[in-house]
Amino acid sequence: MPEFSVLDFHERAVRTPSHEDVGEMRDLLVGTLREHGCDPEVDDAGNVLASKGTGTPHYVLNTHIDTVPPHVPFSRDGDVVEGRGSCDAKGPLAALLAAFLAVDPAEGRVTLAITPDEETDSTGAAALDLDADGVVVGEPTDLEACTSARGRFQGTVELTGEGAHAAEPGTGANAVGAAEHALEAVRTYDAARGAAEHPELGPPTLTPTRIAGGDAANRVPDECTIVFDRRTVPPETQTDFFEGFAAYVRDAVPDHVGVDVDPAERETPFLEAFDTPDDSAVVDALVAAGAGGPRPFGAATEASYFAADAPTVVFGPGVLADDDGPVAHSQREYVRQSDVERAAGVVTDALDSLV
Repeated sequence: MPEFSVLDFHERAVRTPSHEDVGEMRDLLVGTLREHGCDPEVDDAGNVLASKGTGTPHYVLNTHIDTVPPHVPFSRDGDVVEGRGSCDAKGPLAALLAAFLAVDPAEGRVTLAITPDEETDSTGAAALDLDADGVVVGEPTDLEACTSARGRFQGTVELTGEGAHAAEPGTGANAVGAAEHALEAVRTYDAARGAAEHPELGPPTLTPTRIAGGDAANRVPDECTIVFDRRTVPPETQTDFFEGFAAYVRDAVPDHVGVDVDPAERETPFLEAFDTPDDSAVVDALVAAGAGGPRPFGAATEASYFAADAPTVVFGPGVLADDDGPVAHSQREYVRQSDVERAAGVVTDALDSLV
């Protein structure tokens, strides 16, 4: 059986486009697992699954193989690898794969669960039911164990008025005019009745991101739509937020204008905020093995799907941003090879202590 090289796999992964279709990247992962004696399966949702050991405790290693467009080709300068996915999340993938191949559970089980669409709808993660005792989610955390993260909801405020000639505005109900009241509600919601500030993640945010309304310069508009972005903190849930915000906007907008607040349509649940206790076994194992932290993670991830059922930590090589600006999802995306190797060692040592 060939020896696994985490850096060779990482290079092949970064060279493999997966921004439009993950088929080639999934084939690379499945083929690599088979070359090293594993028998992976691809489920109906496109997840790649492989397990070692039996029984409990059961620990899961998860990350994703899709990347955002456009593809940025692989390049290397010394220790630094650049290219789309180098840190988000093919660096973490290489590290988790190396740890999975290295571990030999004395008792318990380790599952590698790699999802196909984290950057879009998370249908893969939503389909997983792994009954885990702990989960490590691979994302660029600068080798720190991240035990909490904000969630992300998206929705619309639909304002409905009555059209009229602009020469006689009082005969209609101006939906665009009512937007000032709705936007004021967006600005003031959290101070009035939103979720309390979280000790690690800080306050939630509520941001209007798009607005559209009206169809003619000389007509009182009867429709206006405001799109908003909600970044949540525990313990706020989707139900808590949308019910509370809808009532608040309705109170703020004049009665003669209709108000509907609706979540964005998606096939899967929103990524909710999560907070794993710092003294969980999986956190202790990673920190004892050399991970930094614990600390919050700066972006919403599929970790929220797993954290509802098991202690979950986000960990991996690379950074979302550095002193010069964005890294993940940017044209200058990079990761250090030494950090990929170190991440693999940390996860391997953590698993050895857990199973």
